Amino acid sequence: MAEDKFDYEKLGLKMGLEIHQQLDSQTKLFCRCPNSLTDKDPEITLYRRLRPTQSELGEIDRAAYEESQRNLQFLYQAYTHHTCLVEADEEPPHPLNMEAVDISIILASLMNMKVVDEFHTMRKQVIDGSNTSGFQRTGILATDGYVETEYGNVTIETLGLEEDAARRIGEEDGMVVFRLDRLGIPLAEITTSPDMHNPLQVQQVAYQLGQILRSTKVKRGLGTIRQDLNISIKEGARVEIKGVQDLDLMPTMVENEVERQLNLIDISRILQDRDASVETTIHDITDLLKDTESKVIQSIIQSPTNEVKPTAVLAIKLRGFKGLIGREIQPGKRLGTEFSEHGKKMGVNGLFHTDELPAYGVTQQEVDTINEKLDITGNDAFILVAGEEQKAYNALQEVIKRAQQAIIGVPEQTRKALDNGNTEYLRPLPTASRMYVETDIPTVIIDKQHVVEIAANLPELPYIKQERIQKQYNLSEDLASQLVHRNQADLFEEIKEQLPNMDSVKIASDIVYTIKDLKRDNYDTSKLTTSLLVEIFKLVEDDIIPAAETEVVIKDACNDITPMESVKRNNLKKLDENVIKEAIDEIINENIEMIQQRKMGAMSPLMGKAMAKFQGKADGQMVSNLIKDAIMKNMN
Repeated sequence: MAEDKFDYEKLGLKMGLEIHQQLDSQTKLFCRCPNSLTDKDPEITLYRRLRPTQSELGEIDRAAYEESQRNLQFLYQAYTHHTCLVEADEEPPHPLNMEAVDISIILASLMNMKVVDEFHTMRKQVIDGSNTSGFQRTGILATDGYVETEYGNVTIETLGLEEDAARRIGEEDGMVVFRLDRLGIPLAEITTSPDMHNPLQVQQVAYQLGQILRSTKVKRGLGTIRQDLNISIKEGARVEIKGVQDLDLMPTMVENEVERQLNLIDISRILQDRDASVETTIHDITDLLKDTESKVIQSIIQSPTNEVKPTAVLAIKLRGFKGLIGREIQPGKRLGTEFSEHGKKMGVNGLFHTDELPAYGVTQQEVDTINEKLDITGNDAFILVAGEEQKAYNALQEVIKRAQQAIIGVPEQTRKALDNGNTEYLRPLPTASRMYVETDIPTVIIDKQHVVEIAANLPELPYIKQERIQKQYNLSEDLASQLVHRNQADLFEEIKEQLPNMDSVKIASDIVYTIKDLKRDNYDTSKLTTSLLVEIFKLVEDDIIPAAETEVVIKDACNDITPMESVKRNNLKKLDENVIKEAIDEIINENIEMIQQRKMGAMSPLMGKAMAKFQGKADGQMVSNLIKDAIMKNMN
């Protein structure tokens, strides 16, 4: 990405981050179900329909309203042991999980935040089906913190503690399937102020917050952390980009969003100069295209389902939009793409518009007929949608709203991050009309002395820990990095504390690579406790087995075979020193002639013969020293 493509200061670029991280507490946030997912077949199924409700001021959240227009049903998969009546919304929530509160206080302290005196649980309206109750329980635990960057301090506005949503499994014919195992897992929500003004700064802050999270008890792996990026420019609007996972792609995503907003601003100016408007009348043009050669349209008109659910081709007129619907606003994306994304939310597959026709089997004659029907002249344009009549009607209603927004400028939206650095429309930006006080959970008093005690014993940040263990234990950068990245540095140091004379590199290598390979091969590595690994490595330190044989013993330990039993079964015990000396004397006597001819040049072949004979049961350095001494004695 070219850093100087835009003058971000002149454009008034503002950015903020929201990071959602699952916490690794023993139980969920408002019940005592296990804090884990399952792939078992569901034992219970529930059905729900959800609808938006008005706030105290009689307002309905726009995101909730749009979601309700999809008229979806929800099926929830539940379990006897992984879920309970709380997740099913058939029982009041249990008391707040205080372990999750303590983890959050650690995070707050690492971000220099002020922990609140009282934790108030709120209800946030969510009707996309991800919560059986139609709302998410959430609360603010800390405020007013900061992290340092080379561009200046960035304010951490709030740290929230909330319940994660249910897992979306799939959707078919208006029925969305969710699994309740994830619903209720404790989730920390970190929100920065919009005081970042450079794409590289937001990337740096995301990395620093990731380091802070990794230093505490948080879950690891796919889906355990979600990052959202808020972006706006001076004449644009705030846009929230969901699911920004790749930090390296983040500056490109900022650049593309700035480009999108600048193009939308320019389109808005042109539309206003043209005195553009959007007609709200939806025209049925099915008869005009009943004989079309367009395979897409014909497949919909002639669909066998149209007797039960009538199909239609519907169209709207956009005054002044000609030439702008097909204009590129992001790399590979046009204004028409945004119209289409809004329509697809209502269940249609796409739309056709003036700027791309004739094409796709639609002829110029058919375009002319549609123009005449809709009274299209000059800079006017039309958009048509084919599908189930009700879905097509709802889709064009959404397109009408988006086209009206195009005249005004940049709409506030929630958008989804794509792998190429672009984004696509998800829903309108939520409003403040969806937050309510939770009446089933009492206020939790936060003990200030407890906060002080936690702040006095904060964990080491990952990058500091990596630098320390690399230097302290003489490890390679790769080994130290892998130990920290895999959250195994503490295990390594616990073993070293009990076996200070054991080779650090050997312990680290087995933890990072041997155990990883066994786990990949489906061995039950959860059985490898710290005490068991200490017992295995002590076999090497006590000179009972060669260092190279620990992999065999570790593998057996995954199958409940004790270390000493593994040594006996596999005949791993080191040879006695006297036995080694006798064997080397025998090798020397058999190769006297070679020694006298090659002198020290015989070292390598003799080592090969010896190690093959000992099969790893003799210390290599001891064998080397014994052979070297023997060669020197027999050289003359």
